[in-house]
Amino acid sequence: MNNNTHPASNCLPTTQRRQFLKTTAVSVSAVAGLSLARSAHAAGSETIRIGMVGCGGRCSGAAMDVMNVDPGTQLVAMADLFEDRVKSQRTALATAKPKQVSVDDDHCFVGLDAYKKVIECVDVVLIACAAKFHPMYLKAGIDAGKHVFVEKPHAIDPAGIKVVNETCRVAKEKNLGVLSGLHSRFAADYRETIERVRDGQIGDIVSIEENFVRGPYGNTARPANWRELEIQYGNQYRFSWLCGDDVTQSLVHNLDRATWALGEATPVDCHGFGGRSGRQDLLGDVFDHHTVVYRYANGVRLYAFCRTTAGCYNEGSSIIMGSKGIAYPLKGQITGETPWSFEGKTGSPYQAEQKAYFESIRAGQPLNSGDYMARSTLVAIMGQMSCYSGQEVKWDKISKSDFAFDPKPEDCSWDMEPPTRPDPNGVYPVCASPGITKNV
Repeated sequence: MNNNTHPASNCLPTTQRRQFLKTTAVSVSAVAGLSLARSAHAAGSETIRIGMVGCGGRCSGAAMDVMNVDPGTQLVAMADLFEDRVKSQRTALATAKPKQVSVDDDHCFVGLDAYKKVIECVDVVLIACAAKFHPMYLKAGIDAGKHVFVEKPHAIDPAGIKVVNETCRVAKEKNLGVLSGLHSRFAADYRETIERVRDGQIGDIVSIEENFVRGPYGNTARPANWRELEIQYGNQYRFSWLCGDDVTQSLVHNLDRATWALGEATPVDCHGFGGRSGRQDLLGDVFDHHTVVYRYANGVRLYAFCRTTAGCYNEGSSIIMGSKGIAYPLKGQITGETPWSFEGKTGSPYQAEQKAYFESIRAGQPLNSGDYMARSTLVAIMGQMSCYSGQEVKWDKISKSDFAFDPKPEDCSWDMEPPTRPDPNGVYPVCASPGITKNV
């Protein structure tokens, strides 16, 4: 694979960038150390240049959402570990948005350090790749003075969460935006349902049930000449060292909604279990089922389930049970003593969050999702750790932990020893053994 990146001279010349990059409602001291040429602030009708770090479906979807809600945005740079992904997504996006996509060959970057070149060339960075790298890439974007959108999960271990927390704090000081991919908070029907729950319409919350049970992730086609690391990097959702496994990777949306409903309360502790019960020959080392029970100081229990097994019952739901009724945020409904149904327009929460974000950037008051994105992701991480170990995990302990999955993101390369390898039959060892795997 090509790890080379293009020189900084490929980016827009400083003098040209100064024509549209101006600070808005922010003092020079708020962006100390940043020249206007590197500042991410844009106002009014100025063009905002965006770049993609990761060229899978989620980052491409985010780029489309941005261009749909803000015609003044221009996609100018793209990066991925695989050149074919960059080129294919460039073609697809340029076909859909020919006036807003201007990515020449010199701005198609490939390699593990390609994210750095995208950051140099843009005003807003869109990050959606293997979650292992999200904290490091987020930090790089903010350190460079750029606004950032970063997909969930925002880390896969407690060490990553500490990076996220500190980076979001720095972003506030610099008046830089950080938008989380936890889009539920921008869905009109979810939002009004949660507001009614928090206002007491279902009485006191008694318990919450969260479900995300569905079939397995698909595999990326594997050319015969691919090395082992190419297989793993190319199938990030199937390897725990890259994605953090399914509680962290996917159930985090549900856990974020539950945390929101509970007034941002964090659990006292949790216990969980999981494993791999389906086809053992499926690519990867992740679990295919997880169950986590979270306990809160007020006695509420949150029961959370996720599964990626073929041929089974599927459900995606959030169910909040109260003393006077039951709320269903994903349906925009409340039953019980005071029934209610959402009657407004729903729309896409993906577009709603980007619309709010880019409007805030243009107004000089960029959104910062730091508090809830780090909190909800750590709730997911503690559940995942409990499923791996089979032991109880306490919030006080995991929130202070420095545990990081090996290899650390900065140590990843194409030449390193693969973190896991298949046996002669192509079957990978499952990543953890409850009752044997150590707790964090």
